[in-house]
Amino acid sequence: MAISDPIADFLTRIRNGLKAEHRFIDVPWSKLKENIAEILKNQGFTESYLVKHDNKQRGTIRVFLKYGSGRRPVIQGIKRVSKPGLRRYVSRKDIPHFYGGLGLSIVSTSQGLLPGDEAIKRNIGGEILCMVW
Repeated sequence: MAISDPIADFLTRIRNGLKAEHRFIDVPWSKLKENIAEILKNQGFTESYLVKHDNKQRGTIRVFLKYGSGRRPVIQGIKRVSKPGLRRYVSRKDIPHFYGGLGLSIVSTSQGLLPGDEAIKRNIGGEILCMVW
């Protein structure tokens, strides 16, 4: 069965894995999902991720979820912003800055997928894919 919004599926798997207190989650591989996993790792929201390729076009990403003291998840919320039915594009000055800078917005730009603060530094806008806090 084809998934109409693979990014929303990826974020939902992370959300469900955190609620069930799983150590890791597995998702079908794509370059976009791998880039999102890289940003989440670099920003400290997940521990790490592994990519296992079956061939050039198929594979699996294993994302290792991160928990704090008392088994409390580091990711308190994760939300899809731009959807296939309603794309959300923002200029540099409109990139969301929330939770006192502790939140993360992921923006698809002409220079690739970037965290919101990096897109602001590079002075470029784009499609805001999701927000994580």
